[in-house]
Amino acid sequence: MPASGNRIAVIGAGLAGLACASSLAEAGAQVDLFDKARGPGGRMSTRRAETPLGEAAFDHGAQYFTARGSGFRAQVERWVEAGTVAPWPAAGGEAFVGVPGMNAPVRALASELSVAWGRQIQSLTRDGGAWRLDGPDGPVGSYETVVVAVPAEQAAALLQGHDPAMAATAAASRTDPCWTVMAAFDRRLPIDVDTLREQGALGWAARNSAKPGRPGLEAWVLQASPAWSRAHLEDAPETVCAALLEALEAAAGVPLPEPVMTQAHRWRYARSAQGQDQALWSPSAGLGCCGDWLIGPRVECAWDSGQALAVRILSGPASGLA
Repeated sequence: MPASGNRIAVIGAGLAGLACASSLAEAGAQVDLFDKARGPGGRMSTRRAETPLGEAAFDHGAQYFTARGSGFRAQVERWVEAGTVAPWPAAGGEAFVGVPGMNAPVRALASELSVAWGRQIQSLTRDGGAWRLDGPDGPVGSYETVVVAVPAEQAAALLQGHDPAMAATAAASRTDPCWTVMAAFDRRLPIDVDTLREQGALGWAARNSAKPGRPGLEAWVLQASPAWSRAHLEDAPETVCAALLEALEAAAGVPLPEPVMTQAHRWRYARSAQGQDQALWSPSAGLGCCGDWLIGPRVECAWDSGQALAVRILSGPASGLA
């Protein structure tokens, strides 16, 4: 049975952190999650924007996901039964999306856990055998076990000075950036397909309004290729909007109407590299790390990493949960 005194902090409430926290909570652990974002989503975020013609919605991070392993397939089946996700054939025969937005499965997981949104953790301090979490306004809490579930570059900074090997693994991982443009139109664009890939500066373009459960305006998400995003990382948002809309028009081969609304979002940490570990765990320190960057650049990899770390924590006597 779980030890009642064990408290676990999970830094990062994206899919990896939530997958880990869900398994730990099911085993009886007291788990608190902290995320600097205002709400659930992470790289599975959905953004809603007002336009002169009404509201438009955009999945401006991950566009879809697949389920190849048995564990994640079982979870996806539960989400399908609950109406939280649905197939999206336009992206492939095995593609799924959240309904009514990509953040739906993340929101569903978070609703069952203790998550402090808008709470950034800036540093960790080992204090009397426990971990003290510190935010911009001072100490946040004290925990026996800490899970770091943020992008590799951010994880390296938190782990530095506590576990050199773990920090070095995170520091060696590189995450590609991605410029994303969200554009709404007053009519359907004259493009026969709902998705486009590898079209000049565009790595991906999708008619977001064609996804299941997305009524409303014609809405497109345009994501630049990693190479273009790196080369233009510091460009102004309006410059990025113009460039990616021009690339969409070139791919369409016909003039396109002016959008009624555009926004650009720069993901500094978008697509993770291929990793060699499922999760990192130091039982002596009570310190672990999970994330897609430890396995590969897929939504399922984030889930698998979080689940793998939970198994390691639950199997070790240092966790107090064995």
